[in-house]
Amino acid sequence: DRLFRELNTDVSLRVEETESADCFKVSGRGELHLSVLIENMRREGYEFAVSKAEVLYKTDERGKKLEPMELVYVDVPEEFSGTVIQKLSLRKGELQGMSVASSGYTRLEFCIPSRGLIGYRGEFMTDTKGEGVLNTVFDSYRPYMGEIPTRTVGSLVAFESGTAMAYGLFNAQERGTLFIDAGVPVYEGMVVGVSPKAGDINVNVCKKKHLTNTRASGSDDALRLIPYKRMSLEESLEFINDDELVEVTPKTIRIRKKILDNDLRAKEDAKRRKQNA
Repeated sequence: DRLFRELNTDVSLRVEETESADCFKVSGRGELHLSVLIENMRREGYEFAVSKAEVLYKTDERGKKLEPMELVYVDVPEEFSGTVIQKLSLRKGELQGMSVASSGYTRLEFCIPSRGLIGYRGEFMTDTKGEGVLNTVFDSYRPYMGEIPTRTVGSLVAFESGTAMAYGLFNAQERGTLFIDAGVPVYEGMVVGVSPKAGDINVNVCKKKHLTNTRASGSDDALRLIPYKRMSLEESLEFINDDELVEVTPKTIRIRKKILDNDLRAKEDAKRRKQNA
């Protein structure tokens, strides 16, 4: 009811029912448009899970698959232009123009599939140290350009349910960057961090340090935890993979696997790899 009520005031939104009574397909004008709706509903007290955003495809009269393309205008300091060109080229972007702007900035013009920009803005801000400006405008529908390698990192996934402990987090932070602090309730299948390497890693952040009667030198030193990365709603929506969801509640925003059980998820991954082989 809340989703369909939104259609009364937002003419650019579309809500469709699916085969499941608990699942709805919501279409809008991009990640920002959808994230505004998600944040409004979260503040109103709703709880729900959101899958990774996808673009809308079309087919021509010959049945050929078409995808939306966008023109991208990027203004970045000259020293970051090479990184931006490399990243957008990997996402099927075609460089159409390059010029030197004022104050040491370079303007780049790309034509790129819309799906190539999903999850890129956060990476763009990191690569340009927050100094880059990126604007896009819809161009046209063109023939499908093939698979695009987007996310190159993996997830740190909680192995069991419980409360995150400092000792467990101390061991897990060696594998990557954490999203949570000590004392946070976690559950099996919850994403608690990001690994710099491709592929997911199961970690036990609920692990406690076993007490012994003997004390080794330095064993009582306080464990030092690296400050965790607090993921915003927009960052979470950009980060998730096809097999993950953003869990939205009035108090928290979490990332989780669609299949929570570790064994079932491993079997599904093995089956998927076998099909792609």
